[in-house]
Order: sequence, then C-alpha cells, then structure tokens
Amino acid sequence: MLKTLLDLMIGFGRATLLGYGGGPSIVPLYEHEAVNVYGWVTKEEFGQALAFGNALPGPIATKLTMYIGYKVAGWPGALVSLLAVTLPTGIMLIAFFALLGKFKDSTFFKGMVAGVRPVVFVMLAMLAWDFAKYTFEPAGTGPFSWLPFGIAAAFFVSVHYLHLNPLWGVLASLILGGLFLR
Repeated sequence: MLKTLLDLMIGFGRATLLGYGGGPSIVPLYEHEAVNVYGWVTKEEFGQALAFGNALPGPIATKLTMYIGYKVAGWPGALVSLLAVTLPTGIMLIAFFALLGKFKDSTFFKGMVAGVRPVVFVMLAMLAWDFAKYTFEPAGTGPFSWLPFGIAAAFFVSVHYLHLNPLWGVLASLILGGLFLR
C-alpha cells in the first residue's frame, strides 16, 4: 500500500508540475499517468470519471485525482492524491506571484506565455477528441447516438447564445441522461 501511495504522489505530482493552464488542460496529463503509466483505471473509466466529475461543483483536477486515488487505495489514496495536486500548485503559486511583480513587463516572460498557449490548446483539443468518443458513442464502441449530440447542441446554444447559467444545462443533462441514456 505504501508503494501505491508513493506512486499516486509521484504520478499526480509530476502531472501537476508539468501542467500549465488550469485543471482542464492538465487532465490529459492525469489521464496519461492513471491509464498509461500506472494502469489505475482504463481509458473508459477515466472518461466516465471525467464526465461525472464535471457534473459536480469544484475544480476537476482535485475531483478526478481524488476519485482515482480512492479507487486504488481508499481514503489514504484520496488524501495523497489531493496533496499531490494542491501542494505543488500552492507552492508554485506563491513563487509565481513573487516573480510576477518583478517580471510582468518582461518581453521574455510574455513570450514564454505566448509560446505555451498553442501546447495548451492542443492538449485541450486532444482531451475533447477522446472525450467525444465516449460522449457520442455509448461506451466508446458505437453506434453514434443522436441524443448526446442534441444535449450538447442545446447546451452550447443556451450558454453561448442565450447566456443562461450552465448549471441548468448540467442539471437537465443529468435528468435526460438518467431517463434516456441507459
């Protein structure tokens, strides 16, 4: 069990330290650690946890990693996963704010931020592509289902064009999914 806890700390800590741009952009790094490196969950289980985690309030990184930690090592695993995600970020945030005051007008600093944006974009696009397989095809195996597509389109229109609170769309999708996507 101690090795598993250490692996959780190393795997999720490494992803947290290498990630940039917030929770959603780090999700592919967590997926790589949990699915490919350690095999704690399958790709499908990861996708399901991601979908469920996005329906709950709060940062996706903590919900996702705590779930995986709990699945592999119970409450100690959940706690270690939480620390692996929040501790490095907290320490880096304090250091970043100290440096930001000094270098915020630096062209090199601005260039670094501009240089990493395309990488974050690609990571998010890859996550969206993988996630779409489990969204529009039940269990990622096919056939194409129109109901999830309709839910996605209605959510996009209601939030982007009608400026409705996303919470209502999430609640409606939970109800529709429970009734029709079994």
